[in-house]
Amino acid sequence: MRVHVRLGAGLATAGGSRRLTVALPDEASIDTLLEELGRLEPALAAGLDSALPVVRGTHADRDRRLTDGDDVALLIPVAGGALAAAEPERRSQWQ
Repeated sequence: MRVHVRLGAGLATAGGSRRLTVALPDEASIDTLLEELGRLEPALAAGLDSALPVVRGTHADRDRRLTDGDDVALLIPVAGGALAAAEPERRSQWQ
């Protein structure tokens, strides 16, 4: 079967492309896809462990089985924000 892969910004930069098509055995899972991508595109290998897979618009577990023609987006999580909620800064009114 063939699966279409859309790479998020960080992975696309590493891989030199935003889209790939990967041939996989029948009943392959997302884990299988990630292993094959790492083998085919070594520049992606380091980022694949932290990639968040999205299939048909929904976050997917790595043991999820894929079907022929699936479109899988691999997104890299973005960190940030404060540990505790900060009090918003209050500004004086316009004068």
